[in-house]
Amino acid sequence: MGYRKNYGAVDNFRLAAAFLIVAIHTSPLQSFSEVADFLVTYCVGRVAVPFFLMVTGFFVLAPYQKCLRRPMPARERSIDKVKKFFMKTAALYGVAILLYLPVMVYAKQWNHSFGEWMKEIFFDGTFYHLWYLPAVLMGCLLLMGMMRLCSPLAISVSVLALYLVGTAGDSYYLLVSQAPAVKAVYEGIFIVSSYTRNGIFFAPVFLWLGVLIANGKLELSAHHAAVGFGVSLVGMLAEGLLTWGMGWQKHNSMYILLLPVMFFLFEWLLSMEAASSGLLRDASMFIYIIHPICIILVRGAAGALKLEKILVTQSLVHYLAVCIVSAAISFAAAKGMQLWKNRT
Repeated sequence: MGYRKNYGAVDNFRLAAAFLIVAIHTSPLQSFSEVADFLVTYCVGRVAVPFFLMVTGFFVLAPYQKCLRRPMPARERSIDKVKKFFMKTAALYGVAILLYLPVMVYAKQWNHSFGEWMKEIFFDGTFYHLWYLPAVLMGCLLLMGMMRLCSPLAISVSVLALYLVGTAGDSYYLLVSQAPAVKAVYEGIFIVSSYTRNGIFFAPVFLWLGVLIANGKLELSAHHAAVGFGVSLVGMLAEGLLTWGMGWQKHNSMYILLLPVMFFLFEWLLSMEAASSGLLRDASMFIYIIHPICIILVRGAAGALKLEKILVTQSLVHYLAVCIVSAAISFAAAKGMQLWKNRT
């Protein structure tokens, strides 16, 4: 990695991605149009999580891939970076689990067997939005193992195959499950993980895409990247409408055309000139973690103020209210964390 150093737009898009994740959990256009809400929330919004995975691949795993070809002393910096990422992400996951334990008790989601707890901790997440954290950790471990054992071509074929299997169990599940043998395979998978958007089928391909963009020699112009993004996004919207309209979806996180959408989006962001902001990076992480609590806070405040019809029933107002509360708390926390770091 090193032929491109303009990462400001990539860093700043984290905030937009965080607000797209909030949209997925609040359905902002539901009050106006079910179709429009589906397209915005469950199609366009699906770029958010792959984007964060590609950021990890680009900044964490790409240096690791390069260091594997170097003598051991030269590897230490990249290996330390990977270790730091794993420790930070695991710690964040642990804190998030503890943070949402009271919410789980309140929502009566506490009574689980040991097997269900293991399933949630390693695949589903202990709260509905936390699945990303075990997914990125598991995906990184899987991809790092592949980097040591396989050629780049073999890795590309493997992660693509895993993604296609995952997509068949996601947006195309009710189509492919008409074959009894296929249905039996996926039913076995769903015993271990409720969905295929996890660290095995979903995360590796986007992590690897980030690595390829960082370490590869292809560099698209802003115009070509923007055109590619626009064309592939239109195709993905059509794919989403098709799979949704035909009733094929078990879930809607994985589309075939999401792959070119993410490639062109990331290339487009890399082609833009923008200033980077550490505050935005930290705030976007806080928004991701706390926004379900902010949903509860907005609903509670709406009930206390007798404003449910405005702050809850009106989906767009509800979304904006959750975004404002999440952003206010998150930027305050991010600023406080920066001040604490500067003093130590």
